[in-house]
Amino acid sequence: MKQPILWLLAGLTTLGPAHALDVTNAMLANDAKDAKSVLSFGMGTEGQRYSTLTQVNTKTVGQLVPAWSFSFGGEKQRGQESQPLIHNGKMFVTASYSRIFAVDMKTGTKLWKYEHRLPDGIMPCCDVVNRGAALYGNLVIFGTLDAQLVALDQETGKVVWKEKVDDYAAGYSMTAAPLIANGMLLTGVSGGEFGVVGRVEARNPMTGELLWMRPTVEGHMGYRYDKDGKGIENGVTGTVNKSWPGELWKTGGASTWMGGTYDGSTGLAYFGTGNPAPWNSHLRPGDNLYSSSTVALDVKTGQIKWAYQNTPNDSWDFDGANEFVTFDMNGKRYGGKADRNGFFYVIDAKDGKLQNAFPFVRKITWASGIDLKTGRPNFIAANRPSDPTKGNGDGKKGNTVFAAPAFLGAKNQMPMAYSQQTGLFYVPANEWGMDIWNEPISYKKGGAFLGAGFTIRPLNDDYIGALRAIDPKTGKIVWEAKNTAPLWGGVMTTAGGLVFYGTPEGFLKALDARTGKELWKFQTGSGVVAPPVTWEDGGVQYIAVVSGWGGAVPLWGGEVAKKVNFLEQGGSVWVFKLPTRI
Repeated sequence: MKQPILWLLAGLTTLGPAHALDVTNAMLANDAKDAKSVLSFGMGTEGQRYSTLTQVNTKTVGQLVPAWSFSFGGEKQRGQESQPLIHNGKMFVTASYSRIFAVDMKTGTKLWKYEHRLPDGIMPCCDVVNRGAALYGNLVIFGTLDAQLVALDQETGKVVWKEKVDDYAAGYSMTAAPLIANGMLLTGVSGGEFGVVGRVEARNPMTGELLWMRPTVEGHMGYRYDKDGKGIENGVTGTVNKSWPGELWKTGGASTWMGGTYDGSTGLAYFGTGNPAPWNSHLRPGDNLYSSSTVALDVKTGQIKWAYQNTPNDSWDFDGANEFVTFDMNGKRYGGKADRNGFFYVIDAKDGKLQNAFPFVRKITWASGIDLKTGRPNFIAANRPSDPTKGNGDGKKGNTVFAAPAFLGAKNQMPMAYSQQTGLFYVPANEWGMDIWNEPISYKKGGAFLGAGFTIRPLNDDYIGALRAIDPKTGKIVWEAKNTAPLWGGVMTTAGGLVFYGTPEGFLKALDARTGKELWKFQTGSGVVAPPVTWEDGGVQYIAVVSGWGGAVPLWGGEVAKKVNFLEQGGSVWVFKLPTRI
């Protein structure tokens, strides 16, 4: 069974002549250490978002000035959640409505633009966002809102290959940056609110040909693909009906909408999975594997080597799609995950054993804690939305309960960062709650598949967002920087002793990584809901971030959305440097 997979893997290195500027496996493996480029989402496939650069540091950061700014143009603003990539003198940056630009990284001059032609019927749940691309060989590859993958020539922007991943009319879409792992292109799917079935696919990045596919809902069959593209069964995910009694596993959600990370030392790719469908948990008794989980995949075969479920039988839309960031601690390789449900998890990256779990937000009502022996949450039964057909329910609406965090999560799409210098994680957290109730629901292709109603509201008068420095050894919050609006942008940390992050109010900020003291900020003109990056060119360190307010908060935020409705949309990328070489 392994021979066809090995044949395909070998073929990845024999597809035409290599060029000196091609992105290689070795370059991607070294991405986190190479200060002159940013080749992957996460500034390294492990997702640490840590730079070794020190020119911009706690003493010099106050002198940062804009080097250039580039507008995405047009009327297609909305949320801009993209992380730029830097290679061969170019910045590759995606934008809303499935667009991608190549920009001269020194001058900000547009080199080319590709604008994907989208059908009228796309159904993105949480704005028309795109979080970034992947680089491999001479290609730049990204996913689209109509569930396609597009590979473009880095020099010209011409389409080299294009593959349909799934049916957008059934609710499938793609918003995450693809991941290159051991020479394979790994992608997930979005659409959990429409009853899709989550999965991870591996493809040949040079041709788009499928290598294997692994569903993330228990009961569905995985496949590998031979050289003719024929699907060959590669084992059922889990056991049919073991954790999904009945038929709802067939439309079970668990979408892999944030993409994954890869650690070369373990040979595993880590994907978070979204909520089970529908939200009404009374319709789907059982743990509902592998929803709201982290799954660790053997990249060669697509087999699940281990899985850890953060929220069994999820009733609050606590997607476990958040990134799993691997790091060294006490001589072992662990992964850190700040889950949407409000708990931070430290898990052995090799075998999936739970090391520690602790809150990183102040208020959690759905569970009193995580049992470190069993790994399971200690549920508070009274705070689970009730069955609308039983008890005091009228058959149309169950009793309303208050739950914290709100369904948008203690942390959502905005990636955290880990500093090898301080040993701390820097987590963009939000403090909010919701009134939530269950409703009857049935599946209809392409229709919203929720079975719940909700209203989000803030918990505090003075802040919703808080950037928090978390010690993974002790679980302590070392410091925090509060923010009036929710935090929705990612974080970067550097060996210069700094933490960079953006706010919906439009600021890119730099804080002292050890103390949290604010050292610099710049108003970008629109809300920042994207992660910053940094690189070095010609002895100068540059810092870049995409600006453009949007995403899920103004669409789903209830009372919170009303509080931030004064924020303006936008679409641009800003680049900063020191005024003179230090």
